[in-house]
Amino acid sequence: MGLACATVRKYAEAESFPARPAYGPRPSILDPYVPYLEQRLTEGCENALALWREVRERGFAGTSRQVHRFVAERRTKPVKAGRPARTPVAVEPEPDEGSVSLPTARQLAWQLVQPVSALDRAAAASVARVEQDEEARTVARLARRFTALVRACGVSRERTIPDPVANLDGWLTQAKGCGVPALANFAAGLDSDGAAIRAALTDPGSSGQAEGQINRLKLIKRQSYGRAGIDLLRRRMILAA
Repeated sequence: MGLACATVRKYAEAESFPARPAYGPRPSILDPYVPYLEQRLTEGCENALALWREVRERGFAGTSRQVHRFVAERRTKPVKAGRPARTPVAVEPEPDEGSVSLPTARQLAWQLVQPVSALDRAAAASVARVEQDEEARTVARLARRFTALVRACGVSRERTIPDPVANLDGWLTQAKGCGVPALANFAAGLDSDGAAIRAALTDPGSSGQAEGQINRLKLIKRQSYGRAGIDLLRRRMILAA
């Protein structure tokens, strides 16, 4: 029966079955709002969540679970399956074109380095909205120029810039003096490795083959779960070739 030993002993030694003490309802923070809740239930509102919102506006500091228990003991209508009903919310008007939120940071960064003529209407509107700020306009213009310079010097493209080194030097000078610390630090970092940057813009060679072989070697090593020594890696690389 799940009774403790002391309880069984007390029942066995008693002359009659001990009467259980009557427990009255304990005071609750919901008591001041019971008349209002009973009135709303009489009016036909049995939505516990809606009633909780109403009493909360009147100062109730408890949780919605207390109101749910109160309503469940007095409910007369069956609960509908699914989510509980919500109070109607006023529908906000659709925002106009000028108040549309900006895209994500990654999307916006991609749009800012594209030629303005290549953007669609929505992207062009986002870029124009960002460029209303003077500092953002400076960063966007310099980023657009640098992207065009790198793309024009690509291996798979015909070089449309006659002297990329001079264009790079001019860009570095403007970026360092633009007044934007992040962009100035970026330009200073490029200038500190100027020989490699200028070679990348003028040399038709590419390190793509070396990078591809390194990536392939790492893949083979990881496939061996850390047990690939130098001899095994060399053999697998040669046999795979």
